[in-house]
Amino acid sequence: MKSSLTFHKLFVGLLVIYLLIPLVGTLLFSIAGKWDHTILPESYTLKWYIELFQDERFYDAFRRTLFLIVISVGLSVVIMLPTIFIITVYFSKWEGLLQAAAMLPYGVPPIVGAVGLIKLYSAGPIQIAGTPWILIGAYFITILPFMYQGIRNSLRTLNAVQLVDAAELLGATKFQAFRTVVFPNIISGILVSTLLSVSLLFSEFAFANLLVGGRFETLQIYLSDKLNSSGHLTSAIVITYYSMILLLTGTVLKLTFRNKRNPVGSK
Repeated sequence: MKSSLTFHKLFVGLLVIYLLIPLVGTLLFSIAGKWDHTILPESYTLKWYIELFQDERFYDAFRRTLFLIVISVGLSVVIMLPTIFIITVYFSKWEGLLQAAAMLPYGVPPIVGAVGLIKLYSAGPIQIAGTPWILIGAYFITILPFMYQGIRNSLRTLNAVQLVDAAELLGATKFQAFRTVVFPNIISGILVSTLLSVSLLFSEFAFANLLVGGRFETLQIYLSDKLNSSGHLTSAIVITYYSMILLLTGTVLKLTFRNKRNPVGSK
């Protein structure tokens, strides 16, 4: 048993090292002044980060990306949460259809989806091709599987049907049962789904490039443009992106653990 535990620890340790090597290499390249013929950089500098944080295009691209992600994820939570709850608790026979619809984005390649959206919304009464609104719609569809699985698994773990029945027997309305009993206990699942969705949208490039391009420059398009001009600056952008994701992940995990330590009804 002890040797087996040691083997698993060793395997996990090697896996972590393997996954961290590219990130460490990117970090070193982002602060390297000269790095030609040695294993480690010959000199170090913060020139590339200073150049990045002095570029107004970076801040504009970040604000646009943040706007798209907040609107897309917010709409997804507002629409999918009550939909999944209602179908799971009151119309369970439709659950298979909802699951199929939520999983459908997995089967549509981003390039094919982008071309279809351009064809559909470039003419006719709704002409939104090339605007950020079509990108919000595409992002909403992209994160459907993550939202569905996270919220649905939380409801299944909670046994929401029995909880709602018990709350209604005690005199609560359907909305009160959801607001006071179900929702506080699935916040952790919603946070995890939101985190996964944000991480995915921060790295999504195909939809952003094909649907809006340089007309509404996002962080991904900005990164692609800088890739052709400076590898050091591109590495600085990537490290900054990972730092933001790490900070967001830490915040969400802290909120999740706090929610688990202080469950609803405890004192």
